[in-house]
Amino acid sequence: MIKIRSPSRLHLSLIDMNAELGRVDGGAGITLDYPNITLTAEKSDGIEVTGGSALSERVYAAAEALLPEGEGISVHVEEDMPPHVGLGSGTQIALSAAAAVNELYDLGMSVTELAIKVGRGGTSGIGVASFESGGFIVDCGHKFSEKGSFSPSSASRADPAPVVFRHDFPDWDIILALPDSKGAHDAQEVDIFKKECPIPLQEVQEISHVVLMQMMPAIIEGDIENFGMALNHLQMVGFKKREVALQSPEVRDLIELMQDLGVAGAGMSSFGPVVFGVVDHGRIAEQIRNESQMFLDETVGGKVVLTRANNSGAKIWMD
Repeated sequence: MIKIRSPSRLHLSLIDMNAELGRVDGGAGITLDYPNITLTAEKSDGIEVTGGSALSERVYAAAEALLPEGEGISVHVEEDMPPHVGLGSGTQIALSAAAAVNELYDLGMSVTELAIKVGRGGTSGIGVASFESGGFIVDCGHKFSEKGSFSPSSASRADPAPVVFRHDFPDWDIILALPDSKGAHDAQEVDIFKKECPIPLQEVQEISHVVLMQMMPAIIEGDIENFGMALNHLQMVGFKKREVALQSPEVRDLIELMQDLGVAGAGMSSFGPVVFGVVDHGRIAEQIRNESQMFLDETVGGKVVLTRANNSGAKIWMD
């Protein structure tokens, strides 16, 4: 029997939703040590998925896409993460199921090849790279001529975007708040891309400047002050600005609350509603976690946890 534990990820921002230079998407993200998806798998006569995951259909579809003709697999999802909240659960569970088939049947496929097979990574390459290597990741998007539209991964068949920067994320605490609500997904997500894009070129240039000249150097140098400033900046420009504006007042207030409580920087992952803050002192992290939990308890509900980055990617082993 094989066991796989995949990380989750935070998607900090899409970079270029203008495409004037011929490329589209691009993004920056952080791989998380928790929450996880954990599953076990073994060969079987057919395809069986147990464990009660809300993402069971994705497991089945991914396994079906990879299995050699006439072969089967039994997958049990031991640990799950909520879908449509900004943690990249769809990509992680699809890749986990695909990796299980890959290992059990010795297919010898790379993570990128698995992602293409299961149709993930068509807008952001962050989730695929998080599964493969973990860390802080920047991808360079897709040729617009090949992708053909402004669209989310769920509606894109483009190959995973190439990674242009990957570095271990520093040993900083990440305060992760999961409000009891869902972010945009499926048809709603597609409509938002159509309505909001293209983003003005000046905003794309501003995002690119912040990511290249402030955020990436801050990761290399372990400079949490500049990383936090860059993270705060990204919430107010480009496609991320539009994503944040579509949230409930409580989600927007939670970002501001974390900033006011003393995080180096705070933001929302993907289409939300997951909100996170980054700090480098354990005591402060716990205090901010408690204050953020009180805020959720008094408003929309949810939970707040402390986590850190995953700098190694998914773990695969024989159980």
